[in-house]
Amino acid sequence: MTQFHKRAAALAAALSLSTAIVAQAQAAGNQSMDDLVAAAKKEGQLTTIALPHDWCNYGEMIDGFKKKYGLTVNELNPNAGSGDEIQAIKANKGNTGPQAPDVIDVGLSFGPTAAKDGLLMPYKVSTWDEIPDDAKASDGAWYGDYYGVLAFQVNKDIVDNVPKDWSDLMNSDYANAVALAGDPRSSNQAIQAVYAAGLAAKPDGKPEEVADAGLDFFKKLNKAGNFVPVVGSTATLAQGTTPILIHWDYNALASRDTLKGNPKTEVVVPNSGVVAGVYVQGISAYAPHPNAAKLWMEYLYSDEGQLTWLKGYCHPIRFNAMSKAGKIPQDLLDKLPPASAYEKAKFPSLDAQNAAKAEITGKWDSVVGATVK
Repeated sequence: MTQFHKRAAALAAALSLSTAIVAQAQAAGNQSMDDLVAAAKKEGQLTTIALPHDWCNYGEMIDGFKKKYGLTVNELNPNAGSGDEIQAIKANKGNTGPQAPDVIDVGLSFGPTAAKDGLLMPYKVSTWDEIPDDAKASDGAWYGDYYGVLAFQVNKDIVDNVPKDWSDLMNSDYANAVALAGDPRSSNQAIQAVYAAGLAAKPDGKPEEVADAGLDFFKKLNKAGNFVPVVGSTATLAQGTTPILIHWDYNALASRDTLKGNPKTEVVVPNSGVVAGVYVQGISAYAPHPNAAKLWMEYLYSDEGQLTWLKGYCHPIRFNAMSKAGKIPQDLLDKLPPASAYEKAKFPSLDAQNAAKAEITGKWDSVVGATVK
């Protein structure tokens, strides 16, 4: 046999082996879900933390999980913050009791930090490929779960011509109308809004450049007399003090429902500069119930789980893929801005956010000169 034929034979054997391995892996994957359910049921319990029932529809999510798999859910401190969740893992490394969380749901910055500290167990859910690459760790240590985008909530009793993009806010029709839902020197929601305005002007800019463009936008908005330097809220929107309020779309949509048409408001995702703020999931490296934790993740990232979040106006991380596949009920879509608006969403990296935050908080006073109260 010639050297060429030897190599060809070796290649054919390798391909055959590779095909067999893939087939075995697929078969094992199908079986592993059954095994996972059985193992989780044997553990009997899942311990969560910081999941208030009225946040992102977690009440229905927890009930659905319990009903589907028959596990008990031990809910720790529903009103805890991301930092508290990380501390709970650290404090219970050697504890398999009821105070040790199996899973966490935290702000983006806490995921990479917890992974770096060895606090998270890598796990890739079966729908892993539909999670955007810029919203997950390549090894599966953490992964985006749901997000909001910065949007305009508009009081239509006062504003007839609803703005569709950031540049529209400069229109003289919007004198003393536009407000942020926070102080850009300290509020993450407001900082991200400034960044989003900058991204509309400099879509390919470095984080500092985008931040500077955002500051310049609000400088001009303030000079034009359109910016209202107060911390906007549902109350100020309804009263007409801030008839155009810039905040996360999930807050805007919930606010719209709360007002019940008095006044009628419209929620608009801008045509450009669509910035997403994402939360992330992770499994504790010290989880007392690791199989229940994995099963919980599979439920969250299933179609059923993703739609449960969407009912609470938190956009599931698989939203774009599910929308394209026609998996989102029309009655649910009708309550939201057009699905196409979310296809433009950008997920700034943690480094980009930190760089932009430093630029915006450090220069707001000197560049914009509006004290938000």
